[in-house]
Amino acid sequence: MTQVMQQTAFNANGFSGFLATREEPTWVSQLRRSAWERFEAMPWPTTREEEWMRTDIRAFKLDKFQLGTNTSAELPRQLLTEGVELAGQSVSLDGLNRASTLADDLAAKGVLFGPLGKFLASHESVLRPHFLTRAFNAGYDRFAALNAAFWASGTLLYVPRNVTIDRPLHIQNALSDGGADISHLLVILEEGAEATLLTEHNSNHQQATGFHCGGSELIVGPRARLRYVTLQDWGQGVWHFAHQKALVDRDASLQWTIGALGSRLSKVNQHVELVGAGAESQVNGAMFTENNQHLSYHTLQYHRAQSCRSDFLYKAALQDQSRTVWRGMIKVDPGAQKTDGYQRNDNLLLSEKARADSIPGLEIEADDVRCTHGSTSGRVDEELIFYARSRGFTRKEAIQMIVTGFFQQIFDRITIPSVRETLGLAIARRVREYL
Repeated sequence: MTQVMQQTAFNANGFSGFLATREEPTWVSQLRRSAWERFEAMPWPTTREEEWMRTDIRAFKLDKFQLGTNTSAELPRQLLTEGVELAGQSVSLDGLNRASTLADDLAAKGVLFGPLGKFLASHESVLRPHFLTRAFNAGYDRFAALNAAFWASGTLLYVPRNVTIDRPLHIQNALSDGGADISHLLVILEEGAEATLLTEHNSNHQQATGFHCGGSELIVGPRARLRYVTLQDWGQGVWHFAHQKALVDRDASLQWTIGALGSRLSKVNQHVELVGAGAESQVNGAMFTENNQHLSYHTLQYHRAQSCRSDFLYKAALQDQSRTVWRGMIKVDPGAQKTDGYQRNDNLLLSEKARADSIPGLEIEADDVRCTHGSTSGRVDEELIFYARSRGFTRKEAIQMIVTGFFQQIFDRITIPSVRETLGLAIARRVREYL
């Protein structure tokens, strides 16, 4: 498949030129054309809409960015791989796949991992029923349509029935300063399969600018188990938009851990649908904001089948003039009896000018359920700082310990020790001593 090398604008002429460079099956091109038509027909979201009323994107200008590759740029340091023995890795920069590996023993078992475009033609019967169909709605908004039309870097993980991958797989989607990345992830675990996937999105340096529009589809089959960790650590000038959705089938389980540290503005929709009886999901979110960052996460735990359990825990620490928005919803269908749903959002304010908005919600149409939600916001207790300083710690060290302790409940849920340590250190390094 020909990779995109030239600069490509996000307009009609750019789309036509982009499509001409792709060596893809007709059905994939048709999906792209349909998505582009939707993109052109829809307006940009505004603060008049319920979902966007707390997130203003008027300063975002798509025409400032082009899809292409800075071939001279170096890849950012990979954080999640330190001390981890990997079963495979896929790396991309500015929409161009740089490298992909998979252990021979897994390839022999039928595991597929690597650039998505490479597999769409050779494994159409496996991928076509899922790709941009079951867990992704290209008509949701303009960003979803843009992703479906213009995705350039994409990654596939397919694990056949009853195959267990005992070592993590790793994906890196990187941006050069000023670059653009339209990435798409498709994960399919067949019945009884098991895998751990680590994904990180990062920039060349902390002050880098850029644009990322992502899409993720996680298909977890009956009795399958997926552990998924994603770290968003873009530069402070990156616009980050993403639509992420998981479908969890009968007696399957999903553990999804999110670290959100970077970007100028992030707007992420994270939906989990429990579609088979006995399905379980646990979602853990750790957000740290600074300067003028704005991070907005909208979560949905949708119970469509009976006897399912969902547990969403989001924690955010904010300093400077930064802001977070968390809008969570537990939705229960009429037939989803014996539902057990829980969601919680806790916020720690490290400055007087930081702001955290929490909007939990319930939409329940069944009568035999247990659904609860909660939210807290508060500042660091000066007595805790005084106590730590009386034991010889500096003020900054004291605050770092308090912030780390605040996130400990999230860290304790991460099953990979090195990932747990990496996320904790990444947050602690950002804490400044003033309050």
